[in-house]
Amino acid sequence: MVQLSVNLNKVATLRNARGGSVPSVLDALEVCLEAGVRGITLHWRADERHIRRRDVYDVAERLRAAGPDVELNLEGDPREEWLALVNDVQPHQATLVPVRPGEITSEAGWGADTDATVMRATIRGLQGHGCRVSLFIDPTLDAVRWAKRMGGDRVELYTEPYARAFARGQAEARASFERYVAAATAAHAQGLGVNAGHDLDLDNLVLFRELPHLDEVSIGHALISRALFVGLDRVAREYLAVLR
Repeated sequence: MVQLSVNLNKVATLRNARGGSVPSVLDALEVCLEAGVRGITLHWRADERHIRRRDVYDVAERLRAAGPDVELNLEGDPREEWLALVNDVQPHQATLVPVRPGEITSEAGWGADTDATVMRATIRGLQGHGCRVSLFIDPTLDAVRWAKRMGGDRVELYTEPYARAFARGQAEARASFERYVAAATAAHAQGLGVNAGHDLDLDNLVLFRELPHLDEVSIGHALISRALFVGLDRVAREYLAVLR
């Protein structure tokens, strides 16, 4: 079964819009665990517009108590403060995601102009702390080859282009999906695990779950948005059912 990692950023976004502690990220975590979710994603950005540093520590502590079968995936750009946080909480997986000035959310994978020496050293350091390292990339063969050269353990395929193609109809969805098939197949052939995330939802996931060698999907915005109307427990179970 493909692992579902629920991204809790949007819960934190709603909390921060008002201030205080409601809705609670930890309460959302408990609902997800009760529903059977075995992966949690947090993306800590420098401006703390959603997840805060304290959230990461609190979630990591709760997941340690939950046992080794529940994974924490900590996303972020490899700035000094983020790397120190990874060292402190030692998540199961660290996903390196590029940040562009002024972006609302992630817009693309790592580019070929990324400093290879710095990236390789960063990855080795994270692996030295026991983290599996995933690199957020576009679904291209060049990007897969780049990730292999950098020494990552997995790639996370950026799926917004697929989601947009899916919204335009089945023909475009299938054509886009085939590009992801090629990327996933190449990654697997080079010994890389395959994750995916960004704008996946209950509709487009029905096709995307067929991706060969898919290990994990990280889903936040669509999942939390639907939860506003039908409840988080129900939605978490819906996504788990689709992935089964």
